Amino acid sequence: MPPPMTADLTVAVRRVSRRFGDVHALTDLTIEVPTGAITVLLGPNGAGKTTAIRMITGALGPDDGSVEVFGVDPSGPEGLSVRSRCGVVSAKPSLYDRLDGWDNLRYAAELYGMGRGAEVDERIHDAASRFGIEAAMDQMVGGYSTGMKTRLALARSVLHGPDLLLLDEPTSGLDPESAVAVLEMIRSMTDEGRTVLMCTHLLLEAEGLADQVVVMEHGTSLVWGAPADLARQYWPTPTVRIASPDGTALAALAEADGVVEVEVAGPADATTDEGASLVDHRGAPLATATVEIDRPERVPALVARLVNAGVPVASVVPFDPTLEDLYFAVRRTRGNPADPADGTHSPPPLVATDTSPSARARRSRVAEMAR
Repeated sequence: MPPPMTADLTVAVRRVSRRFGDVHALTDLTIEVPTGAITVLLGPNGAGKTTAIRMITGALGPDDGSVEVFGVDPSGPEGLSVRSRCGVVSAKPSLYDRLDGWDNLRYAAELYGMGRGAEVDERIHDAASRFGIEAAMDQMVGGYSTGMKTRLALARSVLHGPDLLLLDEPTSGLDPESAVAVLEMIRSMTDEGRTVLMCTHLLLEAEGLADQVVVMEHGTSLVWGAPADLARQYWPTPTVRIASPDGTALAALAEADGVVEVEVAGPADATTDEGASLVDHRGAPLATATVEIDRPERVPALVARLVNAGVPVASVVPFDPTLEDLYFAVRRTRGNPADPADGTHSPPPLVATDTSPSARARRSRVAEMAR
C-alpha cells in the first residue's frame, strides 16, 4: 500500500508507472510535494525526472497509479485549470529567437490569458527586472547567451503568478554566477508562498536549498523526505572523525566504552573534502578514524584516551553528512538504511518536512557556505 496522504500537498504522485513501448520510464513512482516548500528530484540522467514533470503537468498520463495536482488529475478534464496555475521551465526552454525579450513575454502573457495593456507591461517589466535581464529586453533573443535565455524563461514562468513552479535542470549550462542567481530566485519563490519542484543531478546546488529530496533511480523513488531526517535514518548514531599520525592508536579506539564502530583510513587514503591529502601543520601525513559512538558525550573521553597515551591528535570533527553523502548512501543500499535480520527490505517512511522560517534560515546559511 502507498503511504497515507498527508495534508497540504500541492502534488501527489502515487504508485505511478509509465511505459513507452518496451521501455519502463517510471515504475511504482511516489512523490509528494508539500505546499510552500522546495522539493528536489535527485537522480542521474535517465532516472525519469523529466518524465515525472510531464506527468505532473498532464502532458502525459499514467499507465498505472494516480497523479493529483491541486487535488485534481492534470491529464483529465480539469487539466487546463492545473496548467494555468503552473509555471514551467524545461531543461531546454523554447523561446522565439526572432522576437525581442519584450515580445516573447508579451506573447506568453496572451497565452496565459492576461491580455495586453499597461498593467501587463508593468508585470513583464517587473519579471525582467527580477531576473536581471531588463537591459537585454530590446535585443533579439537569438543573440542571448544561455544564461540570459534561462533568465528569460524564468521570467516567463512567473508572469501569471503561478502557485507551482516546475523547474527541470534550471541551472544547466549556466556559469557559476548565473547559477547562483537562479538558485537565489528559487529560494525567494517559496518565501512568497509558492511551491517549487525542481529536477537536478547536481548535488551541490540542491545542498541547503531543498526542504525535501526525492532520490530517483530507474524511474522509481528510492527514498524521500527532509535531508536531515533522511541522514538520521542512514547514520542513526553520532559520528566523529579524528585525525592523527598514529593510525594504530586510532584503530584501538574500538575498545573504548561507547564506541560502536571504527573505520581507519591510512595516510595514503585520508583526504580533505576537497580531495587533498590530509597533513598536519608540518606537512606530515595523517590517518583518520571515523568513529561511531552511542552518544556525543563520549567524545572528550576518546580524546583524553589518546592524549594520555601520548598520541598526538590533529583534529576532532563531528561528521555532518552532506547531501552528497546521503545520495551515495541511498544509491549503495537502494533506499534501505539497514538490512533487517530476516533479510526483508522496506523503504523508509515519508518523513515530515520542516518549512519553518528558522529551518529555512539554517538551509540558507548552508547554501551560502557551500558557495
